[in-house]
Amino acid sequence: MPGDSHVEEQVFGGEHHSGRVARPLWTAIKPGLLGRCPRCGEGKLFYAFTKTVDTCSVCGEEINHHRADDLPAYLVIVIVGHIVVGSFMAVEATTTLSNLQHALIWVPLTIILALALLQPVKGAVIGLQWALYMHGFGGEKDEFESHS
Repeated sequence: MPGDSHVEEQVFGGEHHSGRVARPLWTAIKPGLLGRCPRCGEGKLFYAFTKTVDTCSVCGEEINHHRADDLPAYLVIVIVGHIVVGSFMAVEATTTLSNLQHALIWVPLTIILALALLQPVKGAVIGLQWALYMHGFGGEKDEFESHS
């Protein structure tokens, strides 16, 4: 009958999609930004500047299988580029600095910002992967696709 049609509402992601408990995205990314485990928020995420620990010392979550790869570096380039270029354009429009003065301001600022943001951004990417059950954080092993 036309009046008895049952249409199920489409829901993407989370429990409905995969059968897994949804992990809150922000509560996983925030500890990553602070260099902490995305699961418990307590254990250290890094043992060196950008080298992650194998497992969390507090909750035991395995972290060694994450695959942040080059994404943190790309994100840092985008963030730093927007900050530096926007600031440069504002300063250039309002002052008359020489090329040497610009170089003395913008080169060190670019390097400092890139180094300051690399670890927090990598931690955030790992938190994102954990929240979305990516790259081994869901209990299954990653398999590589062959392109033959």
